[in-house]
Amino acid sequence: MRVVGYLRVSSATQIDAWGLDRQESAIRAYARTHDHRIVAWERDEGVSGTIEGVDRPGLSAAIKRIGHGVEAILIADLDRFARKLTVQEAALAVVWKAGGRVLTATSGEVREDDPDDPSRTLIRQVMGAVIEFEKRQSVKRMRDGMIEKAKAGKKATGSYSYGWTGTGKGRERDAGPLPAEQQAVDRILALRAAGTSYRVICGVLGDEGFRPRRAERWLPMTVRRIAEREAVRAG
Repeated sequence: MRVVGYLRVSSATQIDAWGLDRQESAIRAYARTHDHRIVAWERDEGVSGTIEGVDRPGLSAAIKRIGHGVEAILIADLDRFARKLTVQEAALAVVWKAGGRVLTATSGEVREDDPDDPSRTLIRQVMGAVIEFEKRQSVKRMRDGMIEKAKAGKKATGSYSYGWTGTGKGRERDAGPLPAEQQAVDRILALRAAGTSYRVICGVLGDEGFRPRRAERWLPMTVRRIAEREAVRAG
């Protein structure tokens, strides 16, 4: 069977049981075992499984290939297709209406509804509901963890300011000093304590080889923010 492989991760940096590499490996292995030919790949990176199929460029492109040299969409697992039951059912209906099939590397074909076998639909929808429930539980655990971290005075969300980086794992993860940048922070504070202007400090930092995290050069406003933030941190 000629198939299109479909990959999805909910964030561009997602690393979990179904990261892009793991998905692709599972799809290739299934295709090899069942003598399917992968003629194309489509993907959605940084796209939630709760978003409708029409709003996912990769999934839409995969569906459009049905009937044009492609007979089925092959995915690693049903949760890559959708993590919300209503979205899953809508996407499946579109594929089936186009005359296509949906295959998963974990459990084979997702069978189309059959009026003579209502249990088929029930089982699929129960599986979809379980996937949605597990996603909601995962989100709740993450939210609860952030709340607990915030209560403990630890950094719970967002990026880390200049001079700092994430340390530890899970609920113990917090902001920790980044040695290379801390040298620049110490220099800023020392120069400021000596009465040096922010503009002059910018020149000194550049001459001494210190670089800001993202910009090409130091700006007085950036230096001022770092100095004020560190003063607050020090109490």
